[in-house]
Amino acid sequence: MRSGNAAVSRIVVVPPCVLNICIAARMQRGSLFDFGKETVRPAGKRALDTFAAELRGAQFEVISVTGHTDRIGSHAYNMKLSERRAESVKSYLVESAGFPPDKVIARGADGDDPVTKPDECPGEKRTPKLIDCLQPDRRVDVEVVGSRLQAAPNN
Repeated sequence: MRSGNAAVSRIVVVPPCVLNICIAARMQRGSLFDFGKETVRPAGKRALDTFAAELRGAQFEVISVTGHTDRIGSHAYNMKLSERRAESVKSYLVESAGFPPDKVIARGADGDDPVTKPDECPGEKRTPKLIDCLQPDRRVDVEVVGSRLQAAPNN
């Protein structure tokens, strides 16, 4: 048995911090879809690749993909087109970025939530000018809810 002044060391284990994340992203004007199409354009693929790279290391509860259209066309047509756009982005995120398919939810929202203001793009007749003006409304919104581990601060 030892006696005297023995130095006592304490080891404190600090668990890593978990940051809860909620990220909403709106894919930029003109980057995702052509008028009446659901195929993701090359610029849109690059935007999705950048988005996916920023999320590496996070644990996802859900990734919600919502497709949108402009106001041109019938409600039924736009609803189906917005759903196809959301499914197209979901497929890209699953196949190219490796997100788990069971954690990515895709849904359509028609043209019910436009980015453009009514007075910014006047007219109802499908003209090249109106189609170009309404481009920001043809988009997909992606929302991610999850967490990311962060190293504990050094003391």
